Amino acid sequence: MLTNPHDKVPQTRTSLLRTCTQAFCAAFLDLPSNPPEKLLSEHFTSKEPRITEHGPSWATSRLPFLGRTFSGKDECLDYFKLLSETLEFIPSKDTFPGPGGIIIDAEATREGRAGESGGCASVVGKARFRSVKTGKEWEEEFTYRLSGFDEEGKIGWWEIWADPLSAWVAVGGGEGA
Repeated sequence: MLTNPHDKVPQTRTSLLRTCTQAFCAAFLDLPSNPPEKLLSEHFTSKEPRITEHGPSWATSRLPFLGRTFSGKDECLDYFKLLSETLEFIPSKDTFPGPGGIIIDAEATREGRAGESGGCASVVGKARFRSVKTGKEWEEEFTYRLSGFDEEGKIGWWEIWADPLSAWVAVGGGEGA
């Protein structure tokens, strides 16, 4: 049994990862109180955290945060900067599912890295987004995969799959490329 650093109640690895994933998702419901620096320090491992928002390389001219892995605290802060200069995230109270909507595989492993204990969490969210440049909005579903958790349940790698075509159109202000 593990101890959750948040409440000191013994729990399984699965429940620890579920609790930590819920806390991470909840932070997005109040972004003004959870700026990038705070998100990284409270929810990510200090051992070179990584963020990857998957998307096509052709879209990076309008969406510079897509299609590459940001590694380390400074690069992860760059991800948040590029993202916030391009898109606004407008969550609602039902953006993320409850605990039963979070899929946990406590035994899953990725490429081995020092300080990572493994485990993987997947969650599907939904929200409204707005282009900072054009003001155009759209709604979409997106998927987060969190992996490379350390012993305390802090995230090693956050991967995002979203709708880059809707973002591309909204940011460009047109109906297509």
